Amino acid sequence: MSKIKILFVCLGNICRSPLAEGIFNQRVSENGLNDLFEADSCGTAAYHIGASPDHRSRLNAKANGVLYDHKGRQLTSQDFIDFDLILPMDHSNLRNTEQLRPEGNETRVVLMRDYDMNHVGSDVPDPYYGGPDGFQEVFDILDRSVTNLINELKEKHI
Repeated sequence: MSKIKILFVCLGNICRSPLAEGIFNQRVSENGLNDLFEADSCGTAAYHIGASPDHRSRLNAKANGVLYDHKGRQLTSQDFIDFDLILPMDHSNLRNTEQLRPEGNETRVVLMRDYDMNHVGSDVPDPYYGGPDGFQEVFDILDRSVTNLINELKEKHI
């Protein structure tokens, strides 16, 4: 069985999506599921290609016990072929993601917070212009959502 490949998507690929990737990878590792799942992240915009994640996001993640690194990249139509599930962080990212979908492609695209049970259909807020509380809020949202995502994936694929 090949790995299930998950792609997290935000605007610039320096705050939300690399954090979601980092949390996902850590939780997968903690549960001994590395042979089943693979994750990556990207942005819909080309603002931060090759850049490391926002230092405030990484500091907040570290304070919550999650260490991660990533180099920013932009979403491409090839991602619809390479990934099994694409998870945009908000409705704007969802629209921009769908614009790149190749004709006839049926890759599943679902808002990230559709896995945050009391907030289905909501956006993961962008903490970039805010303070530390915003980064903690995003960490909490993504941690809950990732946990529910992994539980669903385990139920369906194990």
